Amino acid sequence: MAAESSARTAAARTAPPVTPLRVFSPLFRSSSRVSGPVFTTELCRDAGRFAELATAWTELYRCSRAATPFQSHSWLHSWWLSYGNRRGLRILLVRRGTKLVAAAPLMLVHRPLPVLVQLGGSISDFSDVLLHDDCAEAAAAALAKSLAELARTAVIDLREVRPGAAAERIFACWAGPRRKLDDSLCLELPGVPMDELLGRLTSSRAQRARAKLRKLDALGIEERVVPKDEIPAAVGRLLELHRLQWQGRGVTPEHLSARFADHLTRSVRSMTEYGDARLTEFRLSGAVVAADLTLMSGRLEGGYLYGADPALRARKVDVATMLLRSGAQRISASGRATLSMLRGNEPYKHHWRPESVRNQRLLLARPHLAPSLQLLVARAAGRDRAAALVKRLRGGGAGG
Repeated sequence: MAAESSARTAAARTAPPVTPLRVFSPLFRSSSRVSGPVFTTELCRDAGRFAELATAWTELYRCSRAATPFQSHSWLHSWWLSYGNRRGLRILLVRRGTKLVAAAPLMLVHRPLPVLVQLGGSISDFSDVLLHDDCAEAAAAALAKSLAELARTAVIDLREVRPGAAAERIFACWAGPRRKLDDSLCLELPGVPMDELLGRLTSSRAQRARAKLRKLDALGIEERVVPKDEIPAAVGRLLELHRLQWQGRGVTPEHLSARFADHLTRSVRSMTEYGDARLTEFRLSGAVVAADLTLMSGRLEGGYLYGADPALRARKVDVATMLLRSGAQRISASGRATLSMLRGNEPYKHHWRPESVRNQRLLLARPHLAPSLQLLVARAAGRDRAAALVKRLRGGGAGG
């Protein structure tokens, strides 16, 4: 602990000096210097200004290897339009010269204490900051210093941070109190062709999977990637199939909301244009019987949402295997390394022997806000204990 404290103190001394964010104006700028280059820090609180950042944000996103699709401008700006609290937008931007080299998309909320949380909310499987690969270390130091000024009255609470994310650099050089907690479990497969995925299975399970694939081929189910101009109608069909698929079985209520439909329509159309999303429809005898939305970044693809006609179950069609084959074919051609099943620990996912990857929750605060940080940690621990108790009780009930 002493060595860690010394390292953090040294990092704090080498971090760029940033003028304190004394006034939360719609647009704030300050300057700092790290080993030569001048970094300019800007605080954006205006939704219109956020919209104008699309080009620069997308360029930074493309140069941030750790980024996931949930850090794209298309996803985050659309989410803000549907879910933002209007007055809470807090986006920190760092530039080197005129180039955007770091960004932290945040929102101020009160729960009831002031907390800075990531944009994207609970419908996003990963959160992160963006750091340009060419100057990630220096940009992280500048961003961390500005975040410390921004967080003088609020704890920073980053949920669902994927291992290897850029936010880990911020956590590493943070000079104040900080905590790292476990968050959701994700399951991931390598981005390889279907034959290689089948090779991961036991011989008996692989044999059954091949039989399911032959059945799909015999039925004549055809797949088609939806072009950008047809996305609005296709998103509507996807959500209706999703509703039918889960009818009577506990659908996520938010997936049926108008704001989710609006967000998905906006974001997916834009992400499809940029090559960051793919909506695939599966047709049988000319009718759409299933649809799958995949989100993509430089390193991974993730199956975000799908829907299937319940009639497929009656015909013994294994929808999960159908979707996996489609995803494996496309990712192996793309060169991306990871086929993510995103959050969720459903039993059917484990048939393919995926790697379990635990997201992280990163909590950061100024020294005088250490009690607030500890309160958030205690609340998280309490929820975990309650969830574990419910799971044990349900398990005991099933056993009786």
